[in-house]
Amino acid sequence: MSAYFNYNGNMIKEGTPVISADNRAFRYGDGLFETMKVVNGRIMLRAFHFDRLFSGLSVLGLELSDAFDRDFLEQEIIKTCGVNHISAPARVRLTVFGGDGGWREMPRMTAGFIIQAAALPSAYLDFNENGLKTGIYRLGAKSADGLANLKSNNYLLYGLAANHAARRQLDDCLVLNASGRVCEATIANVFWIKEQIIYTTPLSEGCVAGVMRRNLLQEFAAAGYAAQEKIIAPEQLLEADELFFTNALYGMRWVGALDDKRYDNRQIVRLYDRFIRGMDGE
Repeated sequence: MSAYFNYNGNMIKEGTPVISADNRAFRYGDGLFETMKVVNGRIMLRAFHFDRLFSGLSVLGLELSDAFDRDFLEQEIIKTCGVNHISAPARVRLTVFGGDGGWREMPRMTAGFIIQAAALPSAYLDFNENGLKTGIYRLGAKSADGLANLKSNNYLLYGLAANHAARRQLDDCLVLNASGRVCEATIANVFWIKEQIIYTTPLSEGCVAGVMRRNLLQEFAAAGYAAQEKIIAPEQLLEADELFFTNALYGMRWVGALDDKRYDNRQIVRLYDRFIRGMDGE
């Protein structure tokens, strides 16, 4: 764990309390977060992260101070890495949250932020040769509504799904939407390959609008790959040839098994080498 975190531009020693028991993020999950990768003083996929963050703040009716714009937040992220002496690629979490008060009260609409940073493991860009073991979480479902695409502080469903996976010695779990269709994984978007075509679930199915998802869809199209969005039921996913998850930190992760189904990785390896390996400029 890093020694300091950044609270509204001030460096605070880890473990120091900075929010009250009446904070709306603590009470209701009122806020958003971004998990970013910083390499050589540069935020990877910076524009996509800030697009999603500020769009989400608008949806929630939260406003950062006028001084807390994209450039300021970027500087504070880099400063936080520096204060913690992180020279290697870093995992940074930027959390933006509402102030104190209940829902029936006039809320304090000016939001605050916390930035935390930690070094990524040295092998974070290695392809996962063993493949992830995954299952399906069925005790809760994701709503496909106007809030579904946000990276919200309300993380209960994903936490329960992750605990479900851990108890069953799985690496991750698929989360379904309220219609019983595949939505996403606990910390990643879902892609699959069938007969040379790359698919992913559309945002209308309720998945978080992942920045790596957005980046890869653009990169695949520019490179001439057949890639498209598609609605899919869990049983149909068992008919796919290959399966992989994507997020901003690790890029792509091959899924080797979903329950008893085993997946190949021949095309995924090629995609990983072309679009992920080396994208950080190292």
